[in-house]
Amino acid sequence: MYQNSNSQVLTTYSKLVVDLFCAVDSSGWESLAEIFHSNIVYERPGYSPFVGIERLLKFYQMERIIASGKHHIEHITIDGSYGACWGRFIGITKDSCQIDELFADVYSFEKGKIKTRKTHFFRPAV
Repeated sequence: MYQNSNSQVLTTYSKLVVDLFCAVDSSGWESLAEIFHSNIVYERPGYSPFVGIERLLKFYQMERIIASGKHHIEHITIDGSYGACWGRFIGITKDSCQIDELFADVYSFEKGKIKTRKTHFFRPAV
């Protein structure tokens, strides 16, 4: 990460992104409330937007088709209160199918948390 007058903010926001994927990969759902703003808006292909932390937690705990796996982040970039990352997810779905997906996320940050997230996949749906 490059140094500038906002280097602490850039590091904090980058850490939020890393912490997000660590929590998701380890099913650490309780950590998500520390990472996401209480009024999070998460847009993901194939779903209506998830609005609010309770709705987001319901998705991860009950609706997500993925059983297990790991996100491999290629790069994180932060610009002010916005950011993006991209990489690959390798795992297994709840019906025991292998999954290997390229993804990209864009974020906005507010009060030290992720306020919005939009995920993109490199095929029609996951």
